[in-house]
Amino acid sequence: MNRRRTPPDGPSTGRFFGRGEFRLAVLALLAERPGHGYELMSRLEQRFAGVYQASAGAIYPTLQQLEDEGLARLEVEDGRKVYHPTEAGRREVEAHTREIQEIWARAARRGDWGAFGDPNAAEILGPALRLMKAAVKTIIKAHRDPDVVDDIRTVLDNARHEIERLTRRRRP
Repeated sequence: MNRRRTPPDGPSTGRFFGRGEFRLAVLALLAERPGHGYELMSRLEQRFAGVYQASAGAIYPTLQQLEDEGLARLEVEDGRKVYHPTEAGRREVEAHTREIQEIWARAARRGDWGAFGDPNAAEILGPALRLMKAAVKTIIKAHRDPDVVDDIRTVLDNARHEIERLTRRRRP
């Protein structure tokens, strides 16, 4: 794979954003609703369901860059520096709609894994990992026998459906 290309699920380096994507994400948030630095950091964290947290060292230089490029303007409101998109900034967001949608889709996919940070998740991580280990070992020992693969897939699908049924049953 070309190291300069961002894979479909994001950068392979473990980073959340590829080249230029953080800037686009911040500009897209501003186009949705103006905000100050800390608020934008919080909104990004919400988009990623807590899996990603922007630092002040990332957000403020990016806001300054957007301002320098004429894509955002700064206004002081109630003693806070609030950034607003300019018309050029809105056009930039429109020009990159597809890329921005891909960033938010990736955020949603990665955010799905944010639940692992919940202390309650620790209760089932061990058993879940042992289940996956058993499934993988069985497939390897069966030399990828398609019948065994299908049987394991059925067992895992059934387990997932049973777990989801518990969730529906417990809702108020």
